[in-house]
Amino acid sequence: MKITVDEEKCCGAGQCVLIAPEVFDQRDEDGIVILLDAAPPADQHDVVRETAGVCPGAAIHLREDV
Repeated sequence: MKITVDEEKCCGAGQCVLIAPEVFDQRDEDGIVILLDAAPPADQHDVVRETAGVCPGAAIHLREDV
């Protein structure tokens, strides 16, 4: 799995950080997503998929074929 984030679409809701704190963080000044691990281990894939599904800005993009 390969993750990319679109900072322009991020609204800073923080759902990704709550669900997958090992993979995502937020900037202190504006809450915009920070990607900590663009290729997380397999045991994180389900929670990363969940984050992409609940992201209100649709800022998280996944490639499963990597």
